[in-house]
Amino acid sequence: MTDTVLLAVEGARATITLNRPERHNALEKADLELFGAHLDAVAADPAIRVLVLSGGTAKSFCSGVSINDLAGGTQREGALEGLVDKLEAMKIPVIAALNGGIFGGAVEIALVADFRIGVEGMKMFVPPARLGIHYPVKGLTRMIECLGLSVAKRLVLSVEELAGPQLVEVGFLDRMVKREDLDAEVEALALRIAGLAPLAIQGMKQALNGIARGTLDAEATATRIAACWASADHQEGLKAFAEKRKAVFEGR
Repeated sequence: MTDTVLLAVEGARATITLNRPERHNALEKADLELFGAHLDAVAADPAIRVLVLSGGTAKSFCSGVSINDLAGGTQREGALEGLVDKLEAMKIPVIAALNGGIFGGAVEIALVADFRIGVEGMKMFVPPARLGIHYPVKGLTRMIECLGLSVAKRLVLSVEELAGPQLVEVGFLDRMVKREDLDAEVEALALRIAGLAPLAIQGMKQALNGIARGTLDAEATATRIAACWASADHQEGLKAFAEKRKAVFEGR
């Protein structure tokens, strides 16, 4: 049996690939649990500095939760929400490499990534209202935070399909590239992030999210700031600058 969610680690980069192309990477409960287990493995490895989410060879990045699981009525409040929460809590930066259309619950997965790069011609829509489903408050909150109230209403109240340049215009995508350029674009961003000081990157990610949410822990943030100032990486950064070379950070 082929694994439907794959994890690969190469140097400082981890890649989680959805691998059910024949069903546009629809996610069943077991897939969400495996996805979550991979996130746990990545979070436990201090050598990993950036995570990429990929739709692999499918025509779509992900078509959301399997309709069969949705019929059970518990999928949204269970495994999917748990996965999205876990992904959002990742300390390292997360890049969503969107190789095609993205629908339903997959939109929320992408929204908690720190960077979203998509391909020309891709589409996005959120269809719960077509199925008599009330989208959960946490998911609606994420839409409003990332895209604004007006766009959130367009997505869930009229199930408007957004496509192409619209996805950049509304702020869902950071950039859009030709399909054949996606891998190179993602690799360049991942390498750039992996080459930066991890303590500073991870601390600032937590601070930015806390500020945006209004939940910033000032004391914990101050501790992380002090740790960066006192770190060997800070000294390496200063030395590399003086020597006009690229710094080699070790995360300590």
